[in-house]
Formats: sequence, C-alpha cells, structure tokens
Amino acid sequence: MVQDGGPGMDNPAFTSPEDAHHETRQKSEENVSSGSVETSRRQLTEEERKEKFAIMKNIIIISVAFTFLFTSYNSMSNLQSSINKVDGTASLTALYAAYILSCCFVPSWLLVRLKEKYTMAASMLCYSAYIAAQFYPEAYTLVPTAIILGLGAAPLWSSKCTYLTKVGARYSELAGDSRDIIITKFFGIFFMFFQSTQVWGNLIASLVLSVGVKDVNRTQEVSLESCGYNFCISGSTDNTSSTDPGEREGPPLWQIYTMASIYLACSLLSGVIILVFLDPLSRFKNTEDGGSSGKSSLQLLVATFNHLRHPYQLLIVPITIWSGLEQGFLTADYTAAYVSCGLGLHMVGYILVFYGLCDALCSIGLSRLVKLVGRVPVFTLAFLINLALIIVLIYWLPHPDDLLWFFIIAGLWGSADAVWQTQINSLYGVIFPGESEAAFSNYRLWESLGFLIAYACSTVFCIEAKINILIISLLVGIVGYYVVEALEKMGGLKKDKEGNVMTLDRLFVRS
Repeated sequence: MVQDGGPGMDNPAFTSPEDAHHETRQKSEENVSSGSVETSRRQLTEEERKEKFAIMKNIIIISVAFTFLFTSYNSMSNLQSSINKVDGTASLTALYAAYILSCCFVPSWLLVRLKEKYTMAASMLCYSAYIAAQFYPEAYTLVPTAIILGLGAAPLWSSKCTYLTKVGARYSELAGDSRDIIITKFFGIFFMFFQSTQVWGNLIASLVLSVGVKDVNRTQEVSLESCGYNFCISGSTDNTSSTDPGEREGPPLWQIYTMASIYLACSLLSGVIILVFLDPLSRFKNTEDGGSSGKSSLQLLVATFNHLRHPYQLLIVPITIWSGLEQGFLTADYTAAYVSCGLGLHMVGYILVFYGLCDALCSIGLSRLVKLVGRVPVFTLAFLINLALIIVLIYWLPHPDDLLWFFIIAGLWGSADAVWQTQINSLYGVIFPGESEAAFSNYRLWESLGFLIAYACSTVFCIEAKINILIISLLVGIVGYYVVEALEKMGGLKKDKEGNVMTLDRLFVRS
C-alpha cells in the first residue's frame, strides 16, 4: 500500500475516535461470526486465563520496580534545592534540558533496538548514576550524571507507557471490557504505586535528617515575613541551616551518605526486578503491532514530531506543560519558600510524605470515578483545587503554629496531582492509539519542559513571579483541554474523504 503522506501519516491518532470505535466494532462483529474472537459472552480458555493473569502480574511488577526507583530519585531530587542549593538546582535544570532532547530523539530509536523490557532496565541504570554522584556532590559530578539521567528518562517513561497501553488493549479483549476503561485502570494502578514513592522516600529522608535536630523556636531564627509569597531565594540567607557545627553548609556528611546508600540500593534493585521478573510484550498476543514494528528509526523520529500536526496534540500541550510545572513548584518552591522557611529542613520529608500518600490514595479510585462521571468533571475538580490552593499561597503567611495547614495544602495538591498524572497519561493512550512511542514521547517532552521551567526559575525568580506563571499555565492548559472535549462533543475534528482527521497544515492549505 502506497503511503503518500510521508512517515507517520499512517498514525491511527489521525483517525477520529468514532471511526476507530466503528472500525473495531465492525472487526469484532466479523470475527464473532467466525468464532475467532473472545468476548464476554463465552468462557476463556485455560491459556487465555493464564494470559490475563500474567498481564496483571506484569502491571504489578512494573509498578513495584518504579516504586523502588522513584523512592530513591524523587526524594533525592526534592532535597537538591536544600542540601546542594546551587549545584543541585543546576543539575536538575541540566537534567530536564537533556530530558527534552531525549524525548525528541532517543525513545523510538531505543525501543526499536531493545524493546520495552530492556529499554526500561537500561534506563534505570541512568538514575543509579545520578544517585551515586550524591556521595561527592560537586558540579562536575552532579551535572554530567544528571544529563545521563535526562537522556535515559524519556525512553524509560515511553517504554512503560507503551507497555501499559498495549497490554491494556489486549486485556480489554480478554475481559470483554472497554479499552479506554482498562487503560485508565492500569495507569491508576501504576500511579497508586508510583505516588507512594513520595511516602517511602521522604520518610527515609525525614528520619535520617531528624537525627540530632533540636526543638528550637523558628520564629527567633528567621523573619517569617520573608517566607511564603514574599520569599526570594536570591535574597534569602541560610534559612535551612545545618545542625552540623562545622563550616560546611547543609546536613552532616554522614546523613547524606546514609540517604545516598539506601537510595542507590533501591535504584539498582529496580533494574534487577525488571530484568528477572517482567515478561516481554512478545509473551502476549496482539501487542507487537503498531508503534515499533516495521518502521526505521528515522520514520519513528518523524512520527514523533508528526504528532504536533494533530490539532488535539497541540491543544493538550499546555496542560501537559502544567503537569510538569506544578510538580516542580511543589517539590522545589513550596518546600523551600513555605516548609523549610517556616518550619525547617527536617520537616520537608514529613510534608512530602503526606503529599505522596494523598496522591497515591486518590490514584486508586480515579478509574472508577471517571467511569461514573466522565473525564471532564474530574479534570474540572483538579483545576478548581489547584486554583484555590494558589490563591491560598498568595495570601497565607506560613508560621510554625499553622502546622496543620502545611499538611492540608500538600495533601490537596497531591490529590489534584493524582488527576493530572493518571488522566493525562491515559488520555494520550486513548486518543493516540497505534503510535504510542511517539505519543508518549510528546507527553514527556512537554511535561519535562514544565519541569525545566520550574527548576530554571527556581533560583532566578521570586515566589510571586512563579505563582503568576502557575496561574497562566493552569488557565491556558484547562482551556485547551476543554476545547478538545468540546470538539469531541460536536462530532470531532474535520476529516478528509478517507475519514482521517485533517492535520493543521492541510486545514490551512484548504482554507
């Protein structure tokens, strides 16, 4: 069959969801008549039941492996702006700059060669290199290993998202349930585990950093007037001063070495779990088609950029950027301007534990909530929560006596983040079938840009400017999402004679 649209034009993402569902329905009816398709109306064979169990087992294996990996990475990165203020923040900026570059070139190329399982395992080693650099945290160790991590991060997440989407589609065939619901359920299970990493990792950090901390009156140490909305890291002194009586700033070296040792062991264990226990996609039927089959690395690279021609992709770019921006703000700016400044460094971990706990618990029930009320109300709820919290952060001056409020804000932020993480991921999987590597590369590209903006601004702008950026990003992002849902409600985008969605360049040429 001749492709006159160039590489990537056969992407099913350019087919409207209605047409895709209609085509799937037609194929199902044809196959049912021939008795070749499993449906919910008949019993599964023994082999099919084993396959169904194996799919769920592998979802748990991936989730557990990522839990070990990001228990170490998330906690160590959360503390960079406090324990390695200059070099640590610079390394995170370099990390997400490399992440953006990696999203453009690495995932599709690596997935073709290593496939999903071994791509995940190899990428996890990149995280271990950065954590190992914490034993000697200097610019020449942190920045290079951060770049290595950034290059490995995009293929890690693309391979994970591709694996979950493909086995989700297969599981829906076996279970006789909606593909969209199953994919959302799998992402919900994954992020339930993933968001719990904030609990385990920050609990480890808090327990280690709390050793030797005396109960002092913070209001006598710093002027709380410089905290919160008035916080400027460039003008602040050492608000999170160390309990170490030596000349070195930050926590004692033994505390950093203890945390780094625990985190390095967890990151290495995650790669072992993937290598030993995860089944390759070839273990399951109908999971090798699309995405990584039959295309050269150049075609896959073009397909990644080709997604930007789809109107839906451009419309959800702002909310994808917001997803990274809000996470970066919570872990870098809220912890520094509100928690560390108002309570002390040793409380950062405890606050983030509660944040991660709320994030994980909310991730559990989101698939059922979406099934009951739909995506739009869930997105709207998260939007209203974040907007309300931003307003609170503008007017609230943190004080040690308001300890409960530190936890409430972090908990509600985690609840909203659970929506952004699970639902944006599943949205990409649903509206871009068949080209999951390119689609999720775009997701990570724009989310990492949000992280990059957050960390690059961390040492440059005051909290006032950062909150203004948050408000603009949130409003533009939710409007773009609403436009996608409105277009779907009105019957979808304009299509050509073959029933494919008209890309932006073709729309402009026609007009």
